[in-house]
Amino acid sequence: MLVDQDSPPRAAAAPRAETAARSNAARGAGLLVALAVLLAVAAASIAIGAKDIPPHEVWHGLFHYAGSDDDVVVRKLRLPRTLLGLLVGAALGVAGAAMQALTRNPLADPGLLGVNAGAAAAVVTAISFLGVTSPTAYVWCALAGAAAVSVLVYAIGGSRSATPVRLALAGTAVTALLQGWSSAVQLTDSVALDRMRFWQVGSLASADMATVRRIAPFLLVGAVLAFAAARPLNAIALGDDTARGLGARLTSTRVTVMAAITLLCGAATAACGPIVFVGLMVPHVVRGITGPDMRWILPYAAVLSPVLLLGSDVLGRLLTRPAELQVGIVTAVLGGPVFIALVRRRKTAEL
Repeated sequence: MLVDQDSPPRAAAAPRAETAARSNAARGAGLLVALAVLLAVAAASIAIGAKDIPPHEVWHGLFHYAGSDDDVVVRKLRLPRTLLGLLVGAALGVAGAAMQALTRNPLADPGLLGVNAGAAAAVVTAISFLGVTSPTAYVWCALAGAAAVSVLVYAIGGSRSATPVRLALAGTAVTALLQGWSSAVQLTDSVALDRMRFWQVGSLASADMATVRRIAPFLLVGAVLAFAAARPLNAIALGDDTARGLGARLTSTRVTVMAAITLLCGAATAACGPIVFVGLMVPHVVRGITGPDMRWILPYAAVLSPVLLLGSDVLGRLLTRPAELQVGIVTAVLGGPVFIALVRRRKTAEL
């Protein structure tokens, strides 16, 4: 009799497990396709630029460097630019996905907690009042500003009692204050205005291997923290009470995710300036592929965000040859219409 009662649940569980396995297999295959696309875009970023270089010379510059003009362009300019684009794109995508999950707001982006504004305010303050001129110093100043503002937003949002709404409101208020400060300093200091103008557009043009090495540890730690929080973020998406019932530690999860966002977005902004729409748009696309599971959203965002960023950078180099259009401008121009189309779709708007 007991066997007869247990048989229907067991029979029902088997199709569910089989469906889940097929879904995971499809997601895994999709991730492999996304990686292949990323490799193709990265190859295009190394091969395409203001100067026409034959494919065999690109190969020579990468693997048989001899110091020729073409070798220098490939190894010293395009390779660091591509590597930086890969790192920054992945960082912005993961930070955006984590931000949207943390605040339970599908319109959140990495700038919502004031990270971008903190980085910009620190850079403009260092330029105007400390006489900082080195791009290396810009990176450290931007990282310090991003970290300080994240701590401030968390404190204003209630610290241990912080909620997604409080964090979003605190971030919005601090962002407005810092943007006003940055604008005031630049309007009264023409030197700061001139030096900040290029950085604020968002660009990969000044990339070098030193910058890549400088920000890579921050991005690695931030990515590890974000991926470690994927399962608790799934619980938080169900609401605070349900998450507590499932055993999620809300305070520690929020602190971990905020630290991850600060490291990822702070380092990316420090290296390239604020680049918009990547961290906002890509997680929307990814959720349409993977569903709401953060264990899949984060790796997909880490792969597809560099595709968007590097693709936009290549497009910017092609559109205005021999000059180039900065990647921050291209992502804004592309991202606006695409994002409007995404949010108008019923399926995406209901996420």
